[in-house]
Amino acid sequence: MTGTDAHRAVEAVWRGEAARLIAGLAGMVRDVGLAEELAQDALVAALEQWPASGVPRNPGAWLMTVAKRRAVDLLRRGETYRRKLAEVGRDLAQGPDADPAAAQAAAEAEEADGEIEDDLLRLVFTACHPVLPREARVAMALRVLGGLTTAEIARAFLVPEPTVAQRIVRAKRTLAGRRIPFEVPRGAELAERLAAVLEVIYLVFNEGYAATAGDDWMRPALCEEALRLGRVLAGLMPAEPEVHGLVALMEVQQSRAAARVGPDGEPVLLLEQDRSRWDRVLIGRGLAALGRAEGLGGARGPYTLQAAIAACHARALTPEETDWERITALYGELARLVPTPVVELNRAVALSMARGPAAGLELVDRIAGEPALRGYHLLPSVRGDLLARLGRRAEAREEFERAAALTRNERERALLLARAADCD
Repeated sequence: MTGTDAHRAVEAVWRGEAARLIAGLAGMVRDVGLAEELAQDALVAALEQWPASGVPRNPGAWLMTVAKRRAVDLLRRGETYRRKLAEVGRDLAQGPDADPAAAQAAAEAEEADGEIEDDLLRLVFTACHPVLPREARVAMALRVLGGLTTAEIARAFLVPEPTVAQRIVRAKRTLAGRRIPFEVPRGAELAERLAAVLEVIYLVFNEGYAATAGDDWMRPALCEEALRLGRVLAGLMPAEPEVHGLVALMEVQQSRAAARVGPDGEPVLLLEQDRSRWDRVLIGRGLAALGRAEGLGGARGPYTLQAAIAACHARALTPEETDWERITALYGELARLVPTPVVELNRAVALSMARGPAAGLELVDRIAGEPALRGYHLLPSVRGDLLARLGRRAEAREEFERAAALTRNERERALLLARAADCD
C-alpha cells in the first residue's frame, strides 16, 4: 500500500469512527479534551503503521485498541489506576482486529434495566452542560461529535475561525476543571439540557444533509448518526413533543437523500428531484413521529413546525401539488417563535412560490442588510433565483456568481456557476 492510499484510508476511517472513538474514550477517562487527544494519538499511529502493514480488518477497533492502551499508560501514572484499569483494559486481550460482532454483543450485554448505555448520547449531554455558554456547547459538540473542523464550524456560524477554536479549548478546560460527570442526566437536569441537545443533534444532521465545505454535497454518515441519536432520545423522553418533532423532521428530510444527488455527485434541487426515489418508509416514519409530537398537545415548537413544513413537501407527489400557502403560513408561525433572518429567507422562498417571485423578492430585499446574513451564500442564491424568475437575468447572474464565491462546498459552487451561465 502506498503512503497516499494509506492516508486516504486513514482519513476515511477517521471521518466514520472519530465520534464513537472520542465518545468511548471520554466515558473511560472522564475528560473530553483528553479523549480527543488520545484519539488523535491513535490516528498518528495509524498514519505511521498502515502504509507498511496495510489497513487492518477492523480499523475502528484497531484505533480504539491503540487509544485504550495509551489511556492505560496515562492511568497507570494517576491516582485512579486500579479502579480504571479494569474498565479500560478489559477487552485489550482480543487485539486490534477484534471481531466486530463479538464487540457489539459485548456492548449490548452491558445494557441493563433499560438504562441507555450510549457513549455518543452521553457525550452530547456532557457537551451541552449548562456550565458552558451556548456558543461553546455547540462548537465543541460539532467538533467532537460531528467531526467538523474549526473552519467548517466558523463557516456555519459566520464567525472568525480563531473565535471557534478558543470556544472549544475553553469548553474542554471548563468541563475538566469542574469535573462534569460523563452521563445522561435525569429528571429536571435532563429537561434543562434538552434544547441544547436537540440543537446539536440537528446541526450534526444538517452538516450531513448539506456539507458546509469539501467535495461532497452530502455526508450520509452524519445524517445517520444524528437520526440514531434522535431516535434514542425519543425513547428516553417519549413525553417531549419537540424530541418527536426533531425526529420527524430528520426522517422526512432524510427520505429525499437518494434524489438529492445526481449520477455524478452533483446537487439536485428540491423541485427538480425524482420523487419516485424518495424513501416512502422514512416518510411514513416521519409522519408518524409528527403525529406523536402534535398528539402530545400544547403549542408547536420550532422542530415540530419545521417537520410540518417538510411533511407538506412529502405529501405532494409532484411539485405542482405542494401547498405553498400552508408552508408560507407555517414559516410565519416559525418566524414568531424563532425571529431570525434565515427563517425569513426561507419564508421568502415559500412566499414566492405561493404569490409570485416579486412578493418573495420584496421580503428578501427587506432583510438583505441583516448582519447575520453577511457572507451567507444562500442570500444571493435565493435572490438570484427570484430575479431569474422575473426575467432580470443580468442581475440574477451577478447574484449566482456572488453566491458561488461565498460557498465552500465545491459541488454547490459548480451548481451556482452553472445557474449563472444559464442566465446568459
